[in-house]
Amino acid sequence: MINNILDVSQYAFLGFLGVAFAYLMTSLLLAVGMNKLPRDHGREFAHDGGLSAGKPRGAGFVFILVFVLSVLIFGSMDREITIYLILTVAAMMTGYLDDCAKVSWGELRKGLLDLVIAVMTAVTIVNFNGSDVTIALTGQVLTLPPLLYGALAVILVWGSINVTNCADGVDGLSGTLTSITLFTIYMIMNRLGTDQGFSYTILLFIACILGYLWFNATPSLLLMGDAGSRAMGLFIAISIMKAGCPFLYLLVAFVLMVDGGIGLFKVSLLRFLHIRILTKVRTPLHDHVRKNMGWSNAQTVFKFAIIQIMISAAVIWLTAR
Repeated sequence: MINNILDVSQYAFLGFLGVAFAYLMTSLLLAVGMNKLPRDHGREFAHDGGLSAGKPRGAGFVFILVFVLSVLIFGSMDREITIYLILTVAAMMTGYLDDCAKVSWGELRKGLLDLVIAVMTAVTIVNFNGSDVTIALTGQVLTLPPLLYGALAVILVWGSINVTNCADGVDGLSGTLTSITLFTIYMIMNRLGTDQGFSYTILLFIACILGYLWFNATPSLLLMGDAGSRAMGLFIAISIMKAGCPFLYLLVAFVLMVDGGIGLFKVSLLRFLHIRILTKVRTPLHDHVRKNMGWSNAQTVFKFAIIQIMISAAVIWLTAR
């Protein structure tokens, strides 16, 4: 917490130093330690899933710990931020232990762990921030009953963790989309003037993802694994709620939500209601565009990123000051 020691006039330089530290430390640790990470077993049902077999995975373990260290050194710490860091590490560890396991933990165990993390996150959000919701496009503030807001927060966190995890199937895709989404939230927070301390925490998280993406650009040298994707999904949900605009998740994370969410929606309808939809669409959507439409990995990342950037730019422009 260097910012508690230095003069206010030094904050700009401190901010730059923190972002540089987060990026460089992530890159350095991954460069020297990637061969110590567990190895991927390949993805049986994914398009070109066999290409990932043997690559180091679980890189999220590294960049999430670097993120926590960066916040501890350069960020503004309080009880609320401390809880979010603990929850982010918890989400990372549930994913990392699954990455290390020879047999996957299974949907039920991971889903229940995600639910516990979602409930704890929702309680923390309501306790420290109340249940006000800002309609970002108009600036109007609505106050929801705390129990209703908490229930919606649980759904948001659980959904964000899982759609982000499902979207992690193409080199560079999930990390790139998450970086765009988080930077969009950062810009919204600055336009609305909400919680400047936390908005800097978002920049530190993005810097760590970029350090990872240096090695994950196609053809990738390593994979983030569930350790990275689950923690990223949690942090996106926390960030949009800290911005006070939880409903904007539908826009700022639109591509992540559609890419990873269609498959979850299809499976849920089939499993619980025995309804089949979109039978000709492969899921996640990134598998459909590569298998059925012939897109390369690079084309998938660029085109998905372009769509999200255009949506994000519109949201930032329309957000009321």
